[in-house]
Amino acid sequence: VQLQASGGGLVLAGDSLRLSCQASGRTLNNYHMGWFRQVPGKERELVAARSWRYGAAAYVDAVKGRFTISRDIAKNTMYLQMNSLTPEDTAHYYCAASNRWPMVTEGITFWGQGTLVTVSS
Repeated sequence: VQLQASGGGLVLAGDSLRLSCQASGRTLNNYHMGWFRQVPGKERELVAARSWRYGAAAYVDAVKGRFTISRDIAKNTMYLQMNSLTPEDTAHYYCAASNRWPMVTEGITFWGQGTLVTVSS
């Protein structure tokens, strides 16, 4: 499956953004899905993940209550709604599909390209 991430941009602290991850080749229903982020000099970290197969979700503490993963089955697209953004959310965001749950960086089956989110104070 090919994943195409989009929706990043430059916003002010407190603003919202919605990232999209369009899949092609296979249905997203076959995979556990998630969003990772990475800043220069740091490891890529899991931000949010969702297993619709198991009815489970996982969010890093820093984004709990602010970020939400959802999907549109008809569009074969996953979203990350990000609210109340802070400068600490600035990073390249990557969507990912995995056959493993819980999702871990080493177990990702498919990566999308990054989309840059910059939050200015």
